[in-house]
Amino acid sequence: MNSARAIGVDVGSTTCKAVLVDAEGRILARRVEPAHPRIEEQALRLVAALRTEAGAGAELPVTATGYGRKRVPGARVLTEITCHARGAFALAGAAGVLVDMGGQDSKAIRIGPAGEVVDFAMNDKCAAGTGRFLEVILARLQIPLAEVAATAARAARPVEVSSTCTVFAESEVISLVADGQPLEGIVRGLHVALASRVAALARGLSGPGELLMSGGVALNAAMVAALAEALRRPVRVLPDPQLVGALGAALSA
Repeated sequence: MNSARAIGVDVGSTTCKAVLVDAEGRILARRVEPAHPRIEEQALRLVAALRTEAGAGAELPVTATGYGRKRVPGARVLTEITCHARGAFALAGAAGVLVDMGGQDSKAIRIGPAGEVVDFAMNDKCAAGTGRFLEVILARLQIPLAEVAATAARAARPVEVSSTCTVFAESEVISLVADGQPLEGIVRGLHVALASRVAALARGLSGPGELLMSGGVALNAAMVAALAEALRRPVRVLPDPQLVGALGAALSA
């Protein structure tokens, strides 16, 4: 791929993403893998694979972002806020508010008309406002991720899940099941509870433009619907939502 220009790596708590882009910012190749404890080795392997795909011996600049960005050897390092804003603006082509929901944190970013970061808010202190909240409890309920959206859609109403701590919410959900509450309603209630916490981040960044969504949780249609309901406005899921940070990193190179 002679048109390849840069590589971006986004090392998250759940997945490690890497993309290869051309001069126009188009993604030529990508890699998405579950995050490995040996981040340095995984990042080097993914970068090497993309460089090989670009052409033998290709020396391409590498920019890293995500919580493990400082452990990517030889890479320029940028914050998640900067890279997600850059990637989202490239995909949306306009100002707006981006809600990024990952496994470790959730963040809302106000993106200006030139793609700059105007303001942001972040939840990185507790798993209750992140994708991990759903992952832990849905695993306890033995509901495959592929069935989550359909399960929530069947609910006549959401069952309230009041605990704001993931550990306590897990115990509360088990009690709700034991009390005979419908599983569909519990699943929908989990999404409503999470959406309410994430919506609070976005409300403080109101302004013109679309409400955009990225991150692995954006692949969950039930979460997208719950967030749209909580904010009372449409939510546009960006293409390849897991790759937005890595794309922004590559474009910054």
